[in-house]
Amino acid sequence: MNTEPIAVRCFREADIAPLVRILTANGQYDFPEVEGPEAMRRVGLCSAAVFLCAEIDNKVAGCIRATYDGARAIIHLLSVDPQFQKQNIGRTLVRAACTELKHRGAPTVAVTATQDSQSYWEGLDFELLPVFLMLKTGAQ
Repeated sequence: MNTEPIAVRCFREADIAPLVRILTANGQYDFPEVEGPEAMRRVGLCSAAVFLCAEIDNKVAGCIRATYDGARAIIHLLSVDPQFQKQNIGRTLVRAACTELKHRGAPTVAVTATQDSQSYWEGLDFELLPVFLMLKTGAQ
């Protein structure tokens, strides 16, 4: 178990390679057009986005991506390096993202979650909503 402090900071270009490795290791790299390097760069430049990374001993240990459009805030992605899981890194990233979203004016924060991660999010006081996430590929 790690004893180094967790540092949370904004995404940087140098984070791309370690984040691709982390996403791949966690089975979260299914759509490179949404999760890949170019998407990371776009999200990093988007004023509506919150893209934070956690570091331990100057090593990227995880990330969180969220957006706030002026009405709704939503966490789109949380991923922690398998070697650093179960060490409160995810919880720290969620707390930091929620703090930033609230600072921007978000009255609530939602999350896109899988059935497998539902209990994790419920443990962070998120509630299940009766909605579905649907996908349309292509920009047309």
